[in-house]
Amino acid sequence: MNAPNKSGWKPQMEVTEDGLHNGPMTTTGNRALMLEEPLIFEIGHSETTGVDLPEIDESAPTRLAGVERSEPIGLVGLTEPETVRHYTRLSRQNYGIDLGFFPLGSCTMKHNPRLNEKMARLPGFADIHPLAPQQSVQGALQVIHELGDWLCKLTGMPSVAMSPKAGAHGELCGILAIRAAHTARGDARRVVLVPESAHGTNPATAAFAGYEVEDIPATAEGRVDVAKLKERLGPDVAGVMITNPNTCGLFEKDFREIADAVHEAGGYVYCDGANFNAIVGRVRPGDLGVDAMHINLHKTFSTPHGGGGPGSGPVVFSEALAPYAPLPFVKKSDEGEYYLVEEESGDECGPTFGRMTAFHGQMGMFTRALTYMLSHGADGLKQVAEDAVLNANYVLRSLEDILYAPFADSGPCMHEALFGDKDFGGDLSTLDLAKALIDEGYHPMTVYFPLVVHGAMLVEPTETESKASLDQFITAFRSVTERALAGDETMKQAPYYAPRRRLDETAAARKPKLSWTDPE
Repeated sequence: MNAPNKSGWKPQMEVTEDGLHNGPMTTTGNRALMLEEPLIFEIGHSETTGVDLPEIDESAPTRLAGVERSEPIGLVGLTEPETVRHYTRLSRQNYGIDLGFFPLGSCTMKHNPRLNEKMARLPGFADIHPLAPQQSVQGALQVIHELGDWLCKLTGMPSVAMSPKAGAHGELCGILAIRAAHTARGDARRVVLVPESAHGTNPATAAFAGYEVEDIPATAEGRVDVAKLKERLGPDVAGVMITNPNTCGLFEKDFREIADAVHEAGGYVYCDGANFNAIVGRVRPGDLGVDAMHINLHKTFSTPHGGGGPGSGPVVFSEALAPYAPLPFVKKSDEGEYYLVEEESGDECGPTFGRMTAFHGQMGMFTRALTYMLSHGADGLKQVAEDAVLNANYVLRSLEDILYAPFADSGPCMHEALFGDKDFGGDLSTLDLAKALIDEGYHPMTVYFPLVVHGAMLVEPTETESKASLDQFITAFRSVTERALAGDETMKQAPYYAPRRRLDETAAARKPKLSWTDPE
């Protein structure tokens, strides 16, 4: 009974939209250790600052050449404790791999070993400058060279470009090399073929490079329709971009046949290597006839992933495309010294298409990836793929009895399990299930991709999750699936327990509010 106390205060119960009582409302809006946190502009004031600064003589000359600020900057001033608490509270509202299982499909969000971070923070790697004299950064150049050598061995390819910054940048690198090779022989081909089961960046990359993109359909079992692809090959086709393992979570078992057909027609084969985590140490793409393939170091080799970077997407090349690889690249002299080949006119440079970027990129990514490789060894990297595939198949077979799994009969999946929203009750959708999963304490899996499955749900457990953590996730997934199949309309308002309720994500993406205005 909510009886008033001596002060006359009567507790108010917080009631959710489904009528559930969550307990008494708090004055602060906090829920125990889940602290409510306003915007930083709502905490401080622009008229104050947390530190004492000397007055500025605005008439004194400066070195800013006439671009001095003419208006107040408008930033708020907070004390040090207020600043630390603000960002710590915000960090508690984020979900990350250090908090729990991150089941994003086709993203390989695995645990990052702390050994990698320790090596990347060594002063000799963390504090160097890209324009430092090459004699003073021999260790860094050796790391880049050795990492490239490992990538060549793991893929069975003779050449590698280390400068691309991430996956899509690597794709562009490979396509530009293909275009350069065709141009060198006076062959102005204009079409790139992209299967339905490829990553969405593949057709975007080909179009960006100036090619026309044509789709190749998938078979009922989720793989490339080889017959349709062969029918389309001709003198106007520059190449094909195939993701393997593909986005349906399946290995393209006819890849060698596809590559031979493309080569016979005078084209080249680009392989999207974002899913290399599923086959590293087990399959060498070079043996399948691949001409170019990017490798996401920030996926397969366990470097920080998410939040927009940093990324790294080295590209390995076949013998046919190696001469067209971009500058710069690292070589080792007969005397054991490492140096950069940077000039297109040099004797050591082939008919390269030029540079992708000014420098090699994020040194920390190379250091972390090489540390990961050396600590695992050849046998350990092979086990990475085996465990990743085992975990994905465990998820698939544990849920196929309750969730629609369109390709469950196509054989074992590779790195990820694919489900759909078939048979959901009422007007519930994949989005409602994903939001309900947040209440269970999980970041949702990838949703609505690939497009070949209605209401797709793509789960990639990676090799770093234990059976116990997967069992807990499977239990949670089954519970929200049962609610969806039963048409539980309360899922339309999920999540209930997140720091923020369901947002209008479409409006947030299309009409973002990028500046704060005082409501007063």
